[in-house]
Amino acid sequence: MDSFTDVWQYMPHGMCLLWQPWLLLLWAGSDMLIFLSYSAIPIALLTVLRQRKDIPHAGLVVLFASFILLCGLTHLLSIVTLWYPIYPYVGLVKLATGVVSAITAITLFRLIPTLIAFPSPAELRETNDKLRDEIAAHEKTLATLEATVANRTAELREANAKLSVQAREAVHRSANLLSVVSSLTKQTARGHSNTDEFIDTLTGRIRSLALATSTVMRGTDQYSGDLVAVVREQLEPLLMAHPDAVEIKSGSLEIAPDAAQQISLAVHELATNAQKYGLSQSGEGAISLSWEVSGRDADQRFVLQWEETLSEAEREGWESDAGGFGTKLLTRIVPQMLGGTATRTMYDGKLTYRLEAPASSVLADPEDREAGKMATRLVDENFGLS
Repeated sequence: MDSFTDVWQYMPHGMCLLWQPWLLLLWAGSDMLIFLSYSAIPIALLTVLRQRKDIPHAGLVVLFASFILLCGLTHLLSIVTLWYPIYPYVGLVKLATGVVSAITAITLFRLIPTLIAFPSPAELRETNDKLRDEIAAHEKTLATLEATVANRTAELREANAKLSVQAREAVHRSANLLSVVSSLTKQTARGHSNTDEFIDTLTGRIRSLALATSTVMRGTDQYSGDLVAVVREQLEPLLMAHPDAVEIKSGSLEIAPDAAQQISLAVHELATNAQKYGLSQSGEGAISLSWEVSGRDADQRFVLQWEETLSEAEREGWESDAGGFGTKLLTRIVPQMLGGTATRTMYDGKLTYRLEAPASSVLADPEDREAGKMATRLVDENFGLS
C-alpha cells in the first residue's frame, strides 16, 4: 500500500526527457491540446443529446462521451507526471478508461446491424420527396372531392327546387284532368238519352285520357311522351281490325302531358267515328295521320292532320253527327285548350281534320326532361336505387 501512496519513490517523467525545455514543452503542449480537444468533444455530444430527445441509442453516445473524456484526462495526468510521479493514480484513470472503452466497443459491435439499417441521407431525401408527392396528391384529391361534393350539392339543390315546382304542377295537372273528366261527363250526358250508349261513349273518352297519361308515364321520364305512342294507343282497335287501312306518316315527337291528353281526345273521337261510320261499315276506307312542326323559335307551329276516305253512306253519318259534342270537342274544346285552331272539312269524298297550335303548348319542355333525368340520376347514384 505504501508503494501506491508514496509516489515520491518514483522519479518524474521529466527525468526521462533529461529536463530538456523544448522537449518538455513539446510533450506537455501536445498532451494539453489533446486534453482540451477530448474535453470539448464530449461537451458537444452531450449538448446535442440534451437538445435532441429523439436520437436513437442515446446510451451509446454517452459511452462515447465518457470514453473520450477519460482519454483526455489521461493526457492531462501525463502532463502532471512530467514533474510529479503520480503513476498509481494515472494507472487507475487508465483502468477506468480501458473499462469504458471495452464496454463502448462491445456495445458498438452489437449495434452494427441496427446502425447499418439506418437509412442514408439520400434515402431519407428520397422518402421525403415521395411523402411530399403523396401529400400533394392527397391535397389534390381532397380538393377534387370538395369540388365534386359542392357540385353534387348544387345539383341536388337545383333538382329539389325543380321537383318542388313539378310537384305543384302535378297537382295542377291532376285538377285539370278531373275538370276535363267532369266536363266530358256533363257534355256527353247532354247528347245521349240511352244510358248504355252514354256509358260506352263516356268510358271510351275517359279511357283515351287514361291511355294518354299512362303513355306519358311509361316514357323515358315522367314529364313528356312520344306522340307516336299516344296516337297508337288510341288507334289500337283500328290498327288491329284494319292494319292496311290506317297509316301513321310522321315519326316520334316528344309532347307535353297536357297536349297528350287533348290530342288523345281528338284522335279517340276521330277513331270512334271512323269505326262507327267508316271502316267498320264498308271496310274499304283509308286513314292517314301526320303531324309536323314548322317555323323557328317563338313562331313555331304544330300541325296535326287526319285524312279519311269515306263512302256516300258514311258521309251522311258524319253529317248527322255534325252538331254533336264530338264535333265541338274536335273543333272547339281541344284547340282552345292548346291555344290553337281546328277545322273539319269534307271535300270530294274525303274527310280532313286539321289541328294547329303553338309548338310551345304542345312540345315537351326540355328543362322538365332534364330535371327529371337529373333527379333520377341523383337518386340512383346516392341511394343505390335502380
